[in-house]
Amino acid sequence: MKHILDNATEILLLLFLMIVFLQSSIDKIVDWKGNLSFLKAHFAKTPMKNMTPFLMAVITVSELATGILCALGSIQIIALENNTLAFYGAILACISLLMLLLGQRLAKDYAGAQTIAIYFVPAIFLVFLLQG
Repeated sequence: MKHILDNATEILLLLFLMIVFLQSSIDKIVDWKGNLSFLKAHFAKTPMKNMTPFLMAVITVSELATGILCALGSIQIIALENNTLAFYGAILACISLLMLLLGQRLAKDYAGAQTIAIYFVPAIFLVFLLQG
């Protein structure tokens, strides 16, 4: 129990990122057609307009992998007192968010980019906590 309390911040941040990325990736998988339609319209005036299906697949896989790594990382911290998977999950969370940020900036959706920046703060803080 002491180990869990000693790593409470890391575990809570991992659970936060797990929820964010699993929900987002599962939503894209379950409603692929609807999400793709929205994103095609969203990126219609960007250099990515012809790559939207491929890029949506890339971000979906990245988000799913991030969510899984964060879930497994929290379990690994609790059960094995090791943070390797958590660290990889946090890094992939940052990379995924940077990909999303780039897309929002290219689409000139500055409000959407702001929202992504808000998610980036806890993700990069988690990287900081886990690399020590």
